[in-house]
Amino acid sequence: MSDPIGEGLAEARRQIDAAAVAAGRKPAEVVLLAVSKTHPAQAVRAAHAAGQRDFGENRVQELVAKAAALADLADLRWHMIGSLQTNKVRDLLGVPGLALLHSLDRVRLADELQRELAREGRALDVLLQIHATDEASKHGCPIDAAAPLLAHVQASCPNLRVQGLMAMGPLEVDPAPVFAAVAALRDRLRASSGLPLPTLSLGMSGDFAVAIAAGSTLVRLGTAVFGARG
Repeated sequence: MSDPIGEGLAEARRQIDAAAVAAGRKPAEVVLLAVSKTHPAQAVRAAHAAGQRDFGENRVQELVAKAAALADLADLRWHMIGSLQTNKVRDLLGVPGLALLHSLDRVRLADELQRELAREGRALDVLLQIHATDEASKHGCPIDAAAPLLAHVQASCPNLRVQGLMAMGPLEVDPAPVFAAVAALRDRLRASSGLPLPTLSLGMSGDFAVAIAAGSTLVRLGTAVFGARG
């Protein structure tokens, strides 16, 4: 019987491994995040059966529903990769298996997350989302505002554990300079904050090889794994 999702995962992993080797890196350094947004819970279940554990969603409502439908899969690791409104924070934190928020981009959101996490007595791993292009359709913290945001989190949000940076590449021009700029920003933030910041979430189905060459440790692949969006 044909298994298109399993085959898509296998091919994506092969291409990730090849890109890592071409960049002089170890394939194990790059995590594949399967972006399951707009795809049904059954697609996540099929990917899980093929060995995938990390899944990305960009809408809280869809993530909550999908996590509930897949509650029997206790080892799923959910990543919130879309913009997060403060009024959705409590809903997001109620998701079992929430592993990483990729889209921390402003002080107000950090403070709301801190309030809810402190109330629940737990911590959350997060990435600072960086707006590294001039495209108005993209979200994130401007590069020059990243250091103050990180300093605020360190000073005032002890329940947030900043693990690194996330950014999206440009749609129509070479993404390499953008990815290099985000990687350089990570290096500066490491030096100023003293944090290891091990995660760089850069690269999607169309540009992940370039992102891996720039140092990405996590690539967000949807179409390459699941096919065209539903």
